[in-house]
Amino acid sequence: MSALVIIDVQRDILAVPGAARAVVGERFARVRERLAELIGRAHAASRPVIFIQHDGPAGHRLETGTPGWDLHPDLPRRPGDIVVHKTACDSFHDTALQAVLAERRIGHLVIGGLMTQYCVDTTCRRAVSLGFDVTLVADAHTTADSDMLQVEQIVAHHNALLDGFDAGSATIRVKPLAQVAFA
Repeated sequence: MSALVIIDVQRDILAVPGAARAVVGERFARVRERLAELIGRAHAASRPVIFIQHDGPAGHRLETGTPGWDLHPDLPRRPGDIVVHKTACDSFHDTALQAVLAERRIGHLVIGGLMTQYCVDTTCRRAVSLGFDVTLVADAHTTADSDMLQVEQIVAHHNALLDGFDAGSATIRVKPLAQVAFA
């Protein structure tokens, strides 16, 4: 069975210097729209929706309990949706995620969210190393510009790099939203 995993779509996730270009905010808005559509599809198929929420330390833009830490209000949540808290880029590291998935007999993760080169990449790779098949939704993850690359380059690079990444029998497949269905 599949589950939808939405990573770090929090109010202040992009409160970083690399988010100054207007296109970064525009991409974030489009990604939120696509994630809302994915959430609707998962709910319609009675599949688990898991929100990963980064718990930042005092003074961090995602400091636990601050308005910037809140999950973004554009994402429709229902009672029964699951929130897993993390403190590292890896959504599995010292969290309940693996237990939540095992309890529900989930073998396939559909993943979207932020930030592409950090938490999205790390979580996808860790998931396959733990035996989960992954569909990374190509147009439903984003980030900010880095010192070397713009957001468009970072997302395109990771989509190309991660597609086909495997560990044993588990594989990452990168697909656009239009090709994602919940089985």
